[in-house]
Amino acid sequence: MSKSKIFTPFSEQELMPQEEKLEVIKKGKKFSIGIPKESCENERRICITPDGVQVLVDHGHEIIMESFAGKGSFFTDLQYANAGAKIVKEARIAFCQDLVLKINPPTAEEIDFLKENSFLVSALQINLTDTYYFKKLAEKKVNAMAFEFIVDKYNQLSLVRLIGEIAGTASILYAAELLSLSNGTMMGGITGVRPTEIVVVGAGIVGEFATKAAVGLGASVKVFDNSLSKLRRLNTLLDGRVPTSIIEPKELQKSLRRADVVIAALPRLSRTPIITEEMVLKMKKGSVIIDIAIDNGKVVETSELTTMEDPFFVKHDVVHCGLPNITSRMPRTTTKAISNFFLSYLLNYDEEGGLENMMIYNENMKQSLYMYKGRHTKKSICDRFQLPYHDINLLLF
Repeated sequence: MSKSKIFTPFSEQELMPQEEKLEVIKKGKKFSIGIPKESCENERRICITPDGVQVLVDHGHEIIMESFAGKGSFFTDLQYANAGAKIVKEARIAFCQDLVLKINPPTAEEIDFLKENSFLVSALQINLTDTYYFKKLAEKKVNAMAFEFIVDKYNQLSLVRLIGEIAGTASILYAAELLSLSNGTMMGGITGVRPTEIVVVGAGIVGEFATKAAVGLGASVKVFDNSLSKLRRLNTLLDGRVPTSIIEPKELQKSLRRADVVIAALPRLSRTPIITEEMVLKMKKGSVIIDIAIDNGKVVETSELTTMEDPFFVKHDVVHCGLPNITSRMPRTTTKAISNFFLSYLLNYDEEGGLENMMIYNENMKQSLYMYKGRHTKKSICDRFQLPYHDINLLLF
């Protein structure tokens, strides 16, 4: 007769209270951040303020800044040095750090300074870039991210929005200055005097803040866009005080004839301008056009790129401004805004588990990546410049 086996379901040890096991995120080592001086003569902005430097240094990071990098934004080397940054005279030293923060994309010479597997975060300015830039960057096997593609948790282009808010307001302030010079008209409305008439083409972030600024000054504004949802949103934000319209040529031309100022803030995917030269010919003498989106494709056929040294020109008796970086006219404010933006990411460095995890495995940041270890990872860019495309998700696993 076989003996019955007696099973004890739980040992005494298993019944004793156990320590809770929590996932411990491995903290990455601190890293160095290079801030080179912008080589573009028209660029006055920079990615970080002295206050931002101090916060990062207090968190253990090393900040390497090229001398006079903050001059355009009215920040001195002494301010940065007192905040804990190391000031260097050679651009090469600032570029050969773990992470390089820059406003404009690097030049071919500057790309040579980058070290392999480092991270580059800058604007891309796709309409001002050529195939050589991407091939040169790939040779260095760097990880490159573009401002234009950074999204937040709500899937919005967060930095584009931030700069767009400044650009919209700045465009109206500069238009007011140009209008007073061209025909002596003051922007806004005065009792007993017809208010300035402004046409805004584009109901996105730039158009929204341009409209708000113009309305705040007392101007009469009309907004055009081909997106009904954007027009509806803007109409709701302004309590129906601003008339809106789909971009219909006859209606647009009628508004342009009466306009004192035109703010062109609609990025163009096609090469065909919305405001033709014929329309400009019928505008009032001394009126002003500011084509903010000129680096993303012309909205106005007669627009041309202009510089900080020569910011406008006159054609058909109409003042044209084609500054691609109009926020550089307010460099200190823009620098503060950009610095705050990057601090919100860099201060989460430990929680993300290191620099690479923060930049690559964070879904929001990953969408801004257009190059990973020298491989092209943004399909829209690859299609445009005929570059070999690599799916970033396949490269990571």
